[in-house]
Amino acid sequence: MRTHVSPALPESGYMASLAKARSDLRDLAPFLGRLFIALSFVVAAMAYALVRAQNGGNPEFALWIATAAGFGAYMALNIGANDVANNIGPVVGARVIPLAGALIMAAVFEFGGALIAGGQVISTVRGGIVMPEALADRNVYVWVMMAALLAAALWLNLATVFGAPVSTTHSIVGGVMGGGIAAAGLSAVDWSVMANIAASWIISPLLGGLFAALFLYAIKRFVTYEPQVLKAAQRIVPLLVAAMTWSFGTYLILKGFKKVWSASLLEATMASALIALVAWAVSRFLIARRLPKLQNDKSAVNQLLALPLIFSAALLSFAHGSNDVANAIGPLAGIYDVLTNDAMQEKAIIPFWVMGLGAAGLAIGLLLFGPRVIQTVGGELTRLDAMRAYCIAMAATITVIAASQLGLPVSTTHVTVGAVLGVGFLREWLKRRYARIVSDIRTLHAGRDEAECDAFIARMQASPFAQRRAMIDGLRREHAKRLADTGVCGSAAAAERGEALVNRALMTKVLSAWIITVPLTALISAVIYFTLRGIML
Repeated sequence: MRTHVSPALPESGYMASLAKARSDLRDLAPFLGRLFIALSFVVAAMAYALVRAQNGGNPEFALWIATAAGFGAYMALNIGANDVANNIGPVVGARVIPLAGALIMAAVFEFGGALIAGGQVISTVRGGIVMPEALADRNVYVWVMMAALLAAALWLNLATVFGAPVSTTHSIVGGVMGGGIAAAGLSAVDWSVMANIAASWIISPLLGGLFAALFLYAIKRFVTYEPQVLKAAQRIVPLLVAAMTWSFGTYLILKGFKKVWSASLLEATMASALIALVAWAVSRFLIARRLPKLQNDKSAVNQLLALPLIFSAALLSFAHGSNDVANAIGPLAGIYDVLTNDAMQEKAIIPFWVMGLGAAGLAIGLLLFGPRVIQTVGGELTRLDAMRAYCIAMAATITVIAASQLGLPVSTTHVTVGAVLGVGFLREWLKRRYARIVSDIRTLHAGRDEAECDAFIARMQASPFAQRRAMIDGLRREHAKRLADTGVCGSAAAAERGEALVNRALMTKVLSAWIITVPLTALISAVIYFTLRGIML
């Protein structure tokens, strides 16, 4: 009987396998390190909450508060990892600031915004999604809010892994809705509120894309399409800086400091207008000094807008921290309030340690896991530069300000991503349009020297934008007889599609993630609610 003996692995093959295993371990080590830090933060939050709650003398309540603190910490980490990309993604993608510097800057301002202007009082039932009477029972309320927190955090975590920017507000809304339905049925949900939220899936990206495209076209029309770009930039860029200062000042007062100063739109606009006037004067002076060192092309505009963009990213992070930290600590503050008081109140006082937990979670989550979604927003959907990043930032602030005053529901995530797509699709349209114009010009020069055609195109590009249409119309009149036979646009121009500047596959993935956010988090929340209820009953 013959015994089969497997051949020994050659020495070279064994060493190669060992080297690959070591390389894989080295690649995995950074992720494991980040995961360990995140878990340590969650455990530390639970331990602190447990020690603090035990002073009340009720071990069961202490355990629930500690568990809720863990869920809140996990949610805050995921908000930092996913949502903050909207603030710094375009600036990083435009290469205005390195990723590491942007992460540190945003983390500091997110933490400061959450801690300084995050507010001290919050609604115990998030956004009026679920009728208060449906959650009148204290235990039911605690289970629903804990289920909502964990469901939203799990979905955000999954979306971040796949690099999909999704709305953290919609995530927690879906969680509260699902838990509320599981606890009290479909009648517990205010469906008019949910209808408004569903409408924002369409309103937010469309408004963001429209405003961003309009801003970018205006910059191209009045600056980069002009033959004397530097002269146009000296006149227009200070106005752009002033407009950004006004819009961001208004946004920050209305959104970032709304818990500190409850200003009306008129008050916020007037205060921001004064600051914008100063910004205009300062930028005119600084730009006049820099112009002699710049080239007469669009790179000059990108360089002049770099510093204002850095400030805008910092201010957006501050406003985001002050506003969206509620998505992590709102349910936690409600749970803490319910468990430490005899009756559920309409408004809950947020303890300082809860606010600190949310602020720290935003910053840590951004630093540990933020780059994945930043890459999607800043570079994968479409290519960005400083001009495009400026238009995206302006579109986001203008849209949120206008929508909030009109009572329209918008998501800052959807607005920002819509703005990114808006500049990408505008560039595609402009490139196709330019290709058709060049094709028309070559058709009109058919039968002539090619050098004559190239010279006409060069003259057209060197002419002021307002004169280009007249040049082409004159060329058409000159060749009217030839056009009668050959037509204005040849088949080559009609077939010209141009280069795709927007990643359609990624866009589809992101839009799909938006659509399933609310129903999926609702389903997960319902499952978690029934699990918690089953454990306790």
